Amino acid sequence: MQTYSLIFYAKKTKGNSKMSAIYMRITVDGKRTEISTGKTIKTSEWNSKSSKMSGRNSLAKNLNSFLEGLRTEVFESYIYLTNNRKMITCESLKNRFLRIDERKITLVDAFKDHNDQIKELIGKGFAHGTWQRYETSLRHTQQFMKWKYNISDIYVSEITPLFVTDYEFFLKTVRNCANNSAVKYIKNFQKIINICLDNEWMTKNPFANYKSRIIVNDVRFLTEAELEIIKDKNFKVERLRIVRDIFLFCCFTGLAYSDVKKLSNENIVNGSNGEKWIKIKRTKTKVESSIPILPIALDILEFYRTNHKCISDEKLLPVYSNQKINEYLKEITALCELDFDISFHTARHTFATSVTLNNGVPIETVSKMLGHTNIRMTQHYAKIQDRKIGEDMDLLKKILNKKQ
Repeated sequence: MQTYSLIFYAKKTKGNSKMSAIYMRITVDGKRTEISTGKTIKTSEWNSKSSKMSGRNSLAKNLNSFLEGLRTEVFESYIYLTNNRKMITCESLKNRFLRIDERKITLVDAFKDHNDQIKELIGKGFAHGTWQRYETSLRHTQQFMKWKYNISDIYVSEITPLFVTDYEFFLKTVRNCANNSAVKYIKNFQKIINICLDNEWMTKNPFANYKSRIIVNDVRFLTEAELEIIKDKNFKVERLRIVRDIFLFCCFTGLAYSDVKKLSNENIVNGSNGEKWIKIKRTKTKVESSIPILPIALDILEFYRTNHKCISDEKLLPVYSNQKINEYLKEITALCELDFDISFHTARHTFATSVTLNNGVPIETVSKMLGHTNIRMTQHYAKIQDRKIGEDMDLLKKILNKKQ
């Protein structure tokens, strides 16, 4: 059974025996340590038997109340160590009371340490884009602290719920982020806070009562008619022809940017039906996608088989950076006179909707080709068009008529 006690005592000051400094002595299992209370009184006013200041005047009441407050704080430190299954000694109790055991970790340090680890793990469970997103989150956080508090950093133990709500306000107003973008940056920030909580660098969770909500937006995709317009358009500029071809390839395979960029000969296999298939582990989820190559996609691969960039990079398509592709797709949108700006990700949605689902391919099959882990993810991509609903209902009418 562990023993613990705390007493206050007065020690005469050097050079003036009429004054005494008040200390508290913590004893755990017979071993002791001393902590100064920072208070001094007249030596004659100290009652050594009761370990407090004699008298009932306001000065004595205030001092004795202060000492009892210290006693409570030390006991709370003892309870904290007990509840967290930490070794309790007179030194560990002293350190906890003085908060010496709490490392003074700053938010920027914690953020940078996390981001450095992500950078080292690129290609080993994390994508380069993930590291870039956290770097952007760090910059936004630093800009917020400068804007709101005129500081460049803050101890994580000082972060409050108000810090979180003000940060969200900053993202939506000063940074002009859309709701979903702001929520994603807040979630990146929350991950850093969770790391700090797990390491006990902070004790209170500023996200305890925080709630965010992703707004589900309607996904845009190309109709079959719009797809034909892009396919048949004659582009005089080579870079636009290349981007159009790569975009079309993904419209008919469902590959995301990161996957088509790394596509190589080793990803092309002979399928069970004797035709060419793409087998690739998705960069984002590490789930394998199995995709039979449709004739139009096969023609595009054949066309770029002798491309110098493809040969030198040992890749099947000459893919530009994501930023450049989306920039060139805006030009393609304008030249094709489409009523909305397409992005590279539009191709993936188009594959799920116009190319497969609306042509009768079961959603389970579409999900497998997209490399999704569940059908719910596929439902976000795949939107049934009125034409398909009409065809399905016409089929139902025929079945019902036969029964009658």
